[in-house]
Amino acid sequence: MSFQYHRRYTGPVHTVIFDWAGTTVDYGCVAPVAAFMRVFEQNQAPITVAEARLPMGAEKRDHIKALLAMPRIATAWSATHGGEAATEADIDRLYAEFLPLQVAIIPDHAEPIPGCIETVAALRSRGIRIAGNTGYARPMMEALMPAAAARGYAPDIAICASDVPAGRPGPGMALACAIQLAAPSVAACIKVGDTVVDIEEGLNAGMWSVGVAVTGNEVGLPKATLEALPAEQQRRLKATAHDRLARAGAHYVIDGIADLGPVVEAITARLARGEAP
Repeated sequence: MSFQYHRRYTGPVHTVIFDWAGTTVDYGCVAPVAAFMRVFEQNQAPITVAEARLPMGAEKRDHIKALLAMPRIATAWSATHGGEAATEADIDRLYAEFLPLQVAIIPDHAEPIPGCIETVAALRSRGIRIAGNTGYARPMMEALMPAAAARGYAPDIAICASDVPAGRPGPGMALACAIQLAAPSVAACIKVGDTVVDIEEGLNAGMWSVGVAVTGNEVGLPKATLEALPAEQQRRLKATAHDRLARAGAHYVIDGIADLGPVVEAITARLARGEAP
């Protein structure tokens, strides 16, 4: 035959899956950085803010492992630990130390990012389901979710990296959200996040993937700190963040969650035309 049939989902957007820190709450994605820096300082191998941010979005034990694999940090660790490289037991111990530090810090960084509450309300008014997923483990989310809910943000469900066999960039969390919210197709789902692994997670799950460039890890500054910078420096930081997420494969890149509405409209129109992620 000269023709082949291609099946396409042409219905509306059903589910939007948001990351947490840097996407819906915690402008600048500050809470994880503080905890990582504290635990490495306590273990005589201090790390910089930039180093702490590099593996952001990953499951937190994997994040610690990735930090210890960085050449400078590996050398610093060896120098203060008898010339030995970090072992899996060391990673387990660091994670055990990290967990209570992160749980203690999280509630202080649960303020919804500007536009979050309004955007979520607008999506729900269209019948769209709201999911949250995160590199945080369940004990961390048990500290964050009530603090965020008290400030007005609560997704329909929240999936943690510790709930699935593997975290980002694997598709497990995003697919678990789609399954639990009964999405009719992965093409009816949009993954929104502020890190490269968020984008990769959405793509690996077969979903539309939207990057959040300014309010999250890529710029990595609280709102007041960012706005106090000279305009040209702000422009450069924003442009670099947009470019990094676009190069990761994002279908769309926005400054923050407040800008998501037009993207949902655009994706809705593309679905109606038979386009797929």
